[in-house]
Amino acid sequence: MDAVLSGLASGFETALSPFNLMLVLIGCFAGTLIGALPGIGPINGVAILLPIAYGLNFPPESAIILLAGIYYGAEYGGRISSILLNVPGDASAVMTTLDGNPMARRGEAGKALSLSAIASFVGGTLAVILMSLFGPLLAAYAVTFSPSDYVALMVFAFASLASLVGSNPVKTLLGAVIGLILASVGIDANTGVARYTFGIPDILAGIDFLIVVIGLFGMAELIHLVEQQARGTLKTLKIDKSFVTMADLAKTKWTILRSSMIGFFIGILPGTGASVASAVAYGAEKRACNNASSFGEGDVRGLAAPEAANNAAAGGAMVPMLTLGIPGSGTTAILLGALLLFNVQPGPLMFEQRPEVAWGLIASMYIGNIALLVINLPLVGLFARMLTIPQQYLTPMIAVLAFVGVYSIVSNPHDLYMITLLGVFGWIMRKLGFSLAPVILGFVLGSLFENNLRRALSISGGDWSILTTSWNAVTLYILTVIIIVVPIAYGRYSAKRMEGDAATSAETPKS
Repeated sequence: MDAVLSGLASGFETALSPFNLMLVLIGCFAGTLIGALPGIGPINGVAILLPIAYGLNFPPESAIILLAGIYYGAEYGGRISSILLNVPGDASAVMTTLDGNPMARRGEAGKALSLSAIASFVGGTLAVILMSLFGPLLAAYAVTFSPSDYVALMVFAFASLASLVGSNPVKTLLGAVIGLILASVGIDANTGVARYTFGIPDILAGIDFLIVVIGLFGMAELIHLVEQQARGTLKTLKIDKSFVTMADLAKTKWTILRSSMIGFFIGILPGTGASVASAVAYGAEKRACNNASSFGEGDVRGLAAPEAANNAAAGGAMVPMLTLGIPGSGTTAILLGALLLFNVQPGPLMFEQRPEVAWGLIASMYIGNIALLVINLPLVGLFARMLTIPQQYLTPMIAVLAFVGVYSIVSNPHDLYMITLLGVFGWIMRKLGFSLAPVILGFVLGSLFENNLRRALSISGGDWSILTTSWNAVTLYILTVIIIVVPIAYGRYSAKRMEGDAATSAETPKS
């Protein structure tokens, strides 16, 4: 504990220097703006600004503080377009659309934005505290996760999808299967066989996540707005001066704490990321609540859970990168590359050899979370006013953001046709009553599931029993069975109890 406190003291000394403090604030503000742009996300924001930080000859600790500010600032910013436009800023913000956008549509955009900012602050701060106290120990446990353990984790995540969104589990699972099919498009990495490419060379490398999320959400929302305009049924969204209340915070306090813990511990597992954490946290919270019927319709708990989880996961992903030199997510892989670019070797010795970098970064995350809350809460009203933009202007704005965002990242005209095609497909799915979130989650989880399944079978020489040989995997399979069986058993018990009560009341003679 003394070593942690002394390390934090030296870290705050580094982070609170005027230059580094300025970089924290710039990174947080720029990250918020980058995260709010649909499809850009933290990974692209950090990748774009890395050459700038290197070219300006910043000291290593200053450069990594700036890039980390972009990282968790973008995690904050991703909620803005998710709540206001129903277009996720990145994969981790997909779950935010489920309850955040319905709140905005009924005139509670200010409440949704302010609650998500507070939940993000708590999740991010709790993650940094846990990273400071238990980082090396947790990282050492996380790397014991074998490919078979990751397969079990993906099975658990898929099982959570059954009751994740919507009232029809069959449609939810079918949406996840569609996501899996989209994830399998392209050349098989092991056999070199082209899968579902139909002779189109532009998709031999697979379909980029950015294309899927912008197409299914952004373009589908655009087509939906155009349809409503054509039919004359487009409603003007009402805007009030709503803000999160103490009653909302009291209702969501345990939700935020539970989801923050879930997000952090999933985040420290290399390769999982905030998208898995937000999905698992949302599903866990929906099961933990006595009355979950309002989830998906603008429930404050359904908004707080993924927001706390994805920011906690962003902090958790830093743990294996700093303590072991193993990136926990795509964005931390870029941060790892940034450290190596500045001749800083991440790992156990970095805290001794380069404490100003390691502890300076951790201290800057404490400061950054406070800065993001201070920056974002006053701007809630300004962001909410975006919904007052007339729909005839908002519709082309969404189209411009979608096309420019995609082309600026992938630079392939073919992908513009892809997002249009996926937009039509997403619009049809919405008309048929499908939720699009399981499709995105199936797409994200599909590649993780396939890659780890193949690694596990390669290690065992094709022996499937390797999937059940570790206690980590067995525990996750037991939890999977529980979350599938318990709701079914409870539903049948409740139905029988209601039938019994009805029969008893019918037999009771009236006086």
